[in-house]
Amino acid sequence: MTYLTDAIRHVKLSTATLPLATPISDAKVFTGRQKPMTEVVFLFAEIQTEQGHEGLGFSYSKRAGGPAQYAHAREVAETMIGEDPNDIAKLYNKLLWAGASVGRSGVATQALAALDIALYDLKAKRAGLPLAKFLGSYRDSVRTYNTSGGFLNASIEEVKDRASRSLEEGIGGIKIKVGLPDNAEDLRRVAAVREHIGADVPLMVDANQQWDRATALRMGRKLEQFDLVWIEEPLDAYDAEGHAALAAALDTPIATGEMLASVAEHERLIAARACDIIQPDAPRVGGITQFLRLATLADQAGLDLAPHFAMEIHLHLAATYPREPWVEHFDWLDPLFNERLETKDGRMIVPDRPGLGFTFSDQARAWTTESVEFGRA
Repeated sequence: MTYLTDAIRHVKLSTATLPLATPISDAKVFTGRQKPMTEVVFLFAEIQTEQGHEGLGFSYSKRAGGPAQYAHAREVAETMIGEDPNDIAKLYNKLLWAGASVGRSGVATQALAALDIALYDLKAKRAGLPLAKFLGSYRDSVRTYNTSGGFLNASIEEVKDRASRSLEEGIGGIKIKVGLPDNAEDLRRVAAVREHIGADVPLMVDANQQWDRATALRMGRKLEQFDLVWIEEPLDAYDAEGHAALAAALDTPIATGEMLASVAEHERLIAARACDIIQPDAPRVGGITQFLRLATLADQAGLDLAPHFAMEIHLHLAATYPREPWVEHFDWLDPLFNERLETKDGRMIVPDRPGLGFTFSDQARAWTTESVEFGRA
């Protein structure tokens, strides 16, 4: 069979703002560092080729950064026109150099993530395979846990009710937020949820970086009694040494990594043995190309994996990880797409649809605030 060359003929970028039904508060709000979150801003990339193949990708930002992602992507995306979409690594490098003056992390690579993910979506669709199968999966479903019902703006009764509904919907674990200025209230909330869901349901907590080292150690010891799957982000995201000391001192595993914005930053985390469970976010580290680099390093270090947010992307990537991972269930993005992910018996099922398996909803188009196109439609 002769390989038929193809070329990118059209790239469309758009930014859309997804409003949240209820303002969301984690510990960063209660410590005064942030305001409640009311929306999520998305950068979408749609790519078409001369042979008629299409790909969809996205990145996102919470609270700030969305306009910057869109602005950077529109400066570099035109360099993709005429290139072979199969050459994803080459294209990523070309995009990186097109914006090299602003570096290789943060907004600079988060803007590229949407384009990179769209290329993988396109390539898997052309092969007629779900992205997980295209990359080479170890499993057809992944353990899943719910976060969206455990925020601190909700009363403990609301958290318990949502936990029950999540378990009834086939979600396997429950994560709740901690990190309040009142440590005793944190412990009361964790105890109430543990009692409510029972001893056998996986339970995680997330402090969203709001403890100092001494508090994290004291709270970690008090939390041992609840048999947690992990304690997430007990310290500042860049405190690799502090996380390493905590991981060595506690029986409960330490999870972190979601706020890091490059593979290089995760490499420091891994080298310091700063966590037991690493939590990269593909849109934040630059896309699937970078996520796969990071996953190889994490596996070599013997780490477990629990990617952050964006289950629509991370389900596929987690299915390719050699060690049994977790995927975070958030229903926030449901209005953006026509399709849904299935949960059953505590696991999220890899869809059989080609690529990521998602198409834009009319609502996503309605929430679009700006768009730009390059090449020929």
